[in-house]
Amino acid sequence: MRPDDITPDEGGRVQTVTEFNRRVKELLKGGLPPCWVQGEVSNLRVQASGHVYFSLKDAGAQLGCVLFRGDATRQSVKLRDGLQVLAYGQVDVYEARGQYQLITRALIEHGAGRLQQELEQLKQRLAAEGLFAPERKKPLPLLPRTVGFITSPTGAAVQDFIRILQRRGWTGRLVVLPAKVQGEGAAAELVAMLRTAEALGIFDLLVIGRGGGSIEDLWAFNEEPLVRAIAACGLPVISAVGHEIDYTLSDFAADVRAETPSGAAELISSRYLDCVERLSRAGERLDELARTRCAQARQQLDHAHSRLRLLSPTAAIEQNHLRLDDLRNRLGSALRASLQEGRQSLAAARSRLAATSPEKRVQLESHRLLALWKRLESASPQSVLKRGYAIVRDEAGRPVARAQGLAPGQPLVNEFLDGKVRVRVE
Repeated sequence: MRPDDITPDEGGRVQTVTEFNRRVKELLKGGLPPCWVQGEVSNLRVQASGHVYFSLKDAGAQLGCVLFRGDATRQSVKLRDGLQVLAYGQVDVYEARGQYQLITRALIEHGAGRLQQELEQLKQRLAAEGLFAPERKKPLPLLPRTVGFITSPTGAAVQDFIRILQRRGWTGRLVVLPAKVQGEGAAAELVAMLRTAEALGIFDLLVIGRGGGSIEDLWAFNEEPLVRAIAACGLPVISAVGHEIDYTLSDFAADVRAETPSGAAELISSRYLDCVERLSRAGERLDELARTRCAQARQQLDHAHSRLRLLSPTAAIEQNHLRLDDLRNRLGSALRASLQEGRQSLAAARSRLAATSPEKRVQLESHRLLALWKRLESASPQSVLKRGYAIVRDEAGRPVARAQGLAPGQPLVNEFLDGKVRVRVE
């Protein structure tokens, strides 16, 4: 068939690119279950969002991978270009570009998978023997006076351990028991030092551990001879290996597991600080009780002293002096009160006498008479004329109050303040 003879109808329904990529995605995800893929890390990119993009490659091909932020924070492997790893994930298709990639969920370094299987098998076998049973665990001493730390004397872990004990004021004695903590022969050295510490008989507590590292770095603490030696040790043992996320078989065999060597130092010093605090509280309580009892005794002594003073002749004389002073004060107060009362009575009598005196009544009546005269004076015709008015009278001398009733030519007399004027009505 020639290309010109192929039509869209013969190929089925026409699909968009998005639809086609979605079908590919469904086929890949449905046909390929999650699995482990081995390869070398390359093109490593860490985005500001926290997502990690990289490729896994071998001699013949490469595979795009993405490790989202939530999964990336849970990984103990520090990715770098060229690192051989095993990646566990699910294939997916990024439809926008038509690219498939491995959505990675877990990472371990190449070779760690085999070690992990061996570790799990040994753990199950030792657990079946009862080496990790809780009833085998020994309690830690409340206040260990001498602590032995089996570790590398040049590692950072021992410096952190010492610094925390010093900062928290721990007053016990620490002895660093040097031993290799990784590599060939490390487990044998740790076992020998553990037995030496037990034979010395000077330690109340042992700590065995080191700082963090890969599973290969920590492997000495997973070896069977060391695990059995820790479980069989007659002294209480704290295992402090690696970081918080690191677990070794020594952690399960020890009496107590600390997340880190620093955590072991905090555990030891915390128990010490608890005792110091309890002792401090007891001292404060004792001081408080002593102060209370002293205050009660002082109060009883004062009471007895007061009673003794009351029974003595001196006290009676002093009481009589006080009574005499009191009577003198009361007599003086009574005399002053009587004198003040007499003065008030005299003042009241003077007031009543002044109120009934004729002179005052004469003055009052004079004022009333003057007021009446002023009222009479203001109502007199002479007072009206002084204000600029005139009084009109007829020939008979009668006052004329209205213009109505007057006849033209009628003679009238206008009386002013300074004289009279004759007039006629017009």
